[in-house]
Amino acid sequence: MGDTAIIGGTSSLVREPVVDAFADLRAPRRADQARALGLYPYFKAMARHGGGTVVVDGEQYVLTGSNDYLGLTQDERVREAARAAVDDFGMSASGSRFLTGTLELHETLEAELADFLGKESALIFSAGFLGTASAVASLGGRRNIVYFDDQNHASMIDGSRMAANKPRRFQHNDAADLERLLKEDEGLSGGRVVYTEGIFSMSGHIGAIPEVVEVARRYGARVVCDDAHATGVLGPRGEGSHAHFDLTDEVDVVAGTFSKAMASVGGFLAGTTDVIDYIRHTSRPFIFSTALPAPNIAASLAALRIIRSEPEHREQMWSKVDFMRQNLLSLGFDLLGSNSPIVPVLVGDESTAFQFWRGLWEEKVFATPAIPPAVAAGRSLIRTSFNTAHKLEHLERVLAAFEKVGRSLRVIS
Repeated sequence: MGDTAIIGGTSSLVREPVVDAFADLRAPRRADQARALGLYPYFKAMARHGGGTVVVDGEQYVLTGSNDYLGLTQDERVREAARAAVDDFGMSASGSRFLTGTLELHETLEAELADFLGKESALIFSAGFLGTASAVASLGGRRNIVYFDDQNHASMIDGSRMAANKPRRFQHNDAADLERLLKEDEGLSGGRVVYTEGIFSMSGHIGAIPEVVEVARRYGARVVCDDAHATGVLGPRGEGSHAHFDLTDEVDVVAGTFSKAMASVGGFLAGTTDVIDYIRHTSRPFIFSTALPAPNIAASLAALRIIRSEPEHREQMWSKVDFMRQNLLSLGFDLLGSNSPIVPVLVGDESTAFQFWRGLWEEKVFATPAIPPAVAAGRSLIRTSFNTAHKLEHLERVLAAFEKVGRSLRVIS
C-alpha cells in the first residue's frame, strides 16, 4: 500500500499527509529556555588549558570537574611523546586495527597495560565508550543474563542495546539486591555477567567490588568492572579498583579509558588471553573503527610509565581532594558520601542547579551541573573534581565561591 491508506471504511484510497521527521527538533527545548535566561552551562569553549585553570572569552577560570586527575595532560614528557609520534606516524592510523591500522605502539601499550593491571592481555579501543560498550555487547551477548548497577555508565546501556539484551538492574552498590536477582533467575538458561564500576562518575562512590564479587561467584557469574575513573587513582600503584581491594584475579575483565588519569583519549579492556582474543575478533566497535592514532597511544604510554614510577602525583591528588571534601562538608554541603576524586555537591532541583552554576561562573569558577535524567529528580548537583594541577589559591577560590553562592541560594545556611 506504500503511502496510502483506506480512510473512513470506504473503498477509496487517500494519500495520508507526510509527517516531517524533524518537526520535533524545532520545538522549544530546555536548552533554548536556559539560553534565553542566561543559564546555559554547556559547550564553553576554552582558548587555553593550564590543568587547574582555563581561559574562556579572555577570562581565567578555575576548572573543576575535569577528569585529568593526575594533571598529566600538561606534563612535558607526555606532550613530547605525542610530538615524536606525530613525526614518525602522522596524525592518523588510517585504518582499522583488524586490517591496516595496527602499529607496534598499539601492541607495546597493550602489553605494558596488561602487566600494570595484572591481567594476561589487553585490547585498545578508539574511545573508552567503545571499549565498555563492547564488553557488554560481546561478552553479555543475547543468550546471557546481564546485571547492571543502577548507576552504570551510558556506554554499558548502549552496549546492551547493541546486543538486544535488556539488563537486570540492581540497586546502587547493593550486593544483596544483586543476589535477589540472581536467585530469581536460577534455572534460566544462559550465563550470568555482572557489570559494575570502580568509581561511579556522578556520585563519586567507590564500587562495592568485594561484595559484588562474592555474590557473583556464589551464583557462577562473571564480573566486569568499568574502571574509567579508577585507573591511576585507586590501588597501591594506581592499577584500579580490583587492586585496591586485592581482587585482581576475581574481577574477570577490567574496562578503562585513557581520557582520565592517563592524559589522552581512547579506551581498553583487559582480561585473560582467550577473552580478549574473542573480543578482538567479534567486537563491531573495534573492528569497524579506525585505530587510535599514534600520538594518542604515545601520550598514554608515557602517562602509564609516569603513573607506575611516580606515586607522588596520586598522593598530591588525594591530598587536595581530602582538603576540598573536608572544607565543603564543614560549610554544610551534602557530598552524597563520595569517597573519590569526584566530589558531587547536592543542590536540589534543576532550577537551583542552573542558578548555582551561574553564580559560580560569575565568581570565575568553571563547574557544571548534573540534572535529570543523569541524576534523580530533585537531586541535581554540581559535579566537581580536583587534581594534582590545582594550587592552594585555586582551591581557596572555589571554596569561597561555593560558600557565597550556597548561602545566597540557601543551599547551606
